[in-house]
Amino acid sequence: MNKKRHFKLDFWSIITLIIVIVFAIFLVYPLFSLFLSGFKDPGTQNFTLNNFLKFFQKKYYYRTLGHSFLVTTCTTLLAVAIGAPLAYLTTVYKVKCKGLIDILIIISMLSPPFIGAYSWIILGGRSGVITKFFASVFGIETPSIYGFGGILLVLTLKLYPYIYLYTTGALKKVDSSLSEAAESLGCNPIRKVTTVILPLITPTILAGSLLVFMNALADFGTPMLIGEGYTVMPVLIYNEFISEMGGQANFAAALAVILVIITGFMFLGQKYVVNKKSFTMSSLRPIQAKQLHGGKNLLLHIPIYFIVFLSIIPQAIVFYTSFKATNGAMFTDGFSLESYKSIFHNLGKPILNTYKFGFTAIIIIVLLAMFIAYITTRKKSPLTGMIDSMTMFPYIIPGSVLGITLLLAFNKKPLLLSGTAVIIIVAFVVRRLPYTLRSSAAILYQISPSMEEAAISLGDSPLKTFFKVTAIMMLPGVLSGAILSWITIINELSASVILYTGDTRTMSVSIYTEVIRASYGTAAALASILTLTTIASLLIFFKLSGKKEISL
Repeated sequence: MNKKRHFKLDFWSIITLIIVIVFAIFLVYPLFSLFLSGFKDPGTQNFTLNNFLKFFQKKYYYRTLGHSFLVTTCTTLLAVAIGAPLAYLTTVYKVKCKGLIDILIIISMLSPPFIGAYSWIILGGRSGVITKFFASVFGIETPSIYGFGGILLVLTLKLYPYIYLYTTGALKKVDSSLSEAAESLGCNPIRKVTTVILPLITPTILAGSLLVFMNALADFGTPMLIGEGYTVMPVLIYNEFISEMGGQANFAAALAVILVIITGFMFLGQKYVVNKKSFTMSSLRPIQAKQLHGGKNLLLHIPIYFIVFLSIIPQAIVFYTSFKATNGAMFTDGFSLESYKSIFHNLGKPILNTYKFGFTAIIIIVLLAMFIAYITTRKKSPLTGMIDSMTMFPYIIPGSVLGITLLLAFNKKPLLLSGTAVIIIVAFVVRRLPYTLRSSAAILYQISPSMEEAAISLGDSPLKTFFKVTAIMMLPGVLSGAILSWITIINELSASVILYTGDTRTMSVSIYTEVIRASYGTAAALASILTLTTIASLLIFFKLSGKKEISL
């Protein structure tokens, strides 16, 4: 006798279906619209490959792709060259003020890169402080901060902390007995690092390198502000999209498709390599930091402090210039609160929008992350596996591409979202969900299912059990990830600069537009508020998580 299997529509089945629908509407459908638009003729809307042929036939366009790869490759190599040795030195040797160094590095990482670009314009621009000083005192013309060199400087100082944090975490899992064994066999310090330590942490460095590469490739604000004639793909996509807004943005869509395909292949390739090389390390005897003395101790501290000093310059310049007196767009002698008065009088709405949109997005992110983490770890099925795969997409979609994708998808009825706050909140949720999702899944693996089973056996429904037992136990991990999502949301520029209107401007967009207008005083005041919010959020993260560092 054959037994028919009936699909059981319980609470978690409904949640799974709802999440699939949400992803289908706000991620799959927009991506499909982007690809479809890339293959349409602007005039006739017929299927064509002309948009892609145009890119590969004109040197100006495909050279931009070369620029992007050159910048991102050099940034990644420099980030590894700075971040990995810095992590090794601060782990193996005792460094004074190590806790403060870590906090400063994290602040420099979590601040938006366009603030770094703005600060280096103040320092090394044509009328910058350093430029004027060397010209007047030594008669030396300093290298231009604009173009390839400036982009490389800003992105490297912004992104090497990812390598530093990844490598530091990996080094803490290396057993010190391995180093001791190498030393007992006659290995000198350099050979020990290259033959023992480096192979152990290579998968971690590769994972961090991909993150650096993706961030450098997707960055829009830095090359837009100081790139000048050195155009990269996100800037090209933005320029083409804005210039075509009167008609069809099909060529911009084709450029976005090319970028998504490239980043997708790179992501999958790196994941394959890391999975092949990765292994689990469990340190019974972690590396103990050694104390150096005399000249060696001085030589250890000088490069570390110098790198951290360069990293934190943007934030220091922002705070300093925010209190400088201004005359129109120019700084004058003395100090004043005029820049702060100006932003609260004229730019109060972008400040409120940032917090309002951010809090709304975080509430949605927390709920989605908790439900997705639960169904992908506790209720595994083909559908939940599909959801788990879809959550990887935000890693490979640059912000400017996501902005264009959402505009193309939601610029007509029945889902007319363009120009509204909703579309910006959707962009925030899609881009920043992975941070909270990752921490939610991690803590859920530490919670025994027996706790839920006990509650259900005592008469609680699955819904009541989730909110009364599981959700409460997940909360510390969820909130830790939510704060990181929040920090990246308030600093978001790439997607916001494409999606905003006069009524939906955020602080990051306002900073960008003020810098473009050369209104550096108000830009600095806004950036100071953004940086203080970031620091306060970090302190809350440390308090809630009980940690003294951020692990990636």
